[in-house]
Amino acid sequence: MSRIVILIRHCKSDWDGSTDDHDRPLSARGNRAAPRIGAFLSQHGLVPDVALCSDAMRTRQTWAAVAAHLPGAPPPNLSAALYLAEPEVMLKALQATTAPTVAMIAHNPGTAALAWALTQTPPADSRFATYPTGATTVLQFDGAIAPGAGHLLHFIVPRDLDDPA
Repeated sequence: MSRIVILIRHCKSDWDGSTDDHDRPLSARGNRAAPRIGAFLSQHGLVPDVALCSDAMRTRQTWAAVAAHLPGAPPPNLSAALYLAEPEVMLKALQATTAPTVAMIAHNPGTAALAWALTQTPPADSRFATYPTGATTVLQFDGAIAPGAGHLLHFIVPRDLDDPA
């Protein structure tokens, strides 16, 4: 059975210094970027069955804005363990779900490292190495979700996408 993994780094957050890191909301730029991801996923028929999401404010807000463009999108499965998680923790969370299509919304550097580890052949786009805010990778696995086994379907950065209509 083929499985799809969608790795989303949260969109740009606000650094005003008035809240602790965990509670930082999306910035105006982040609020404009997240719907672009949702529209892209919707246009490509990529609606996850499960959404694993760090419990930080910026990841929750990113998922809410993405999900608003996905008919039948699941509510987020919030996890404190995904907040600033190492790629090994993130991989175990992905492997623990049996959903055919799973999205994970988390943070760097873990998301970037996990995307590199899972992807059989990384994209030529140099931004894949830095994984900017809102960067999203879509991988297909023909068997288990495992390092080096993911076939790259898409790598997108919100600033390259049109605003949703």
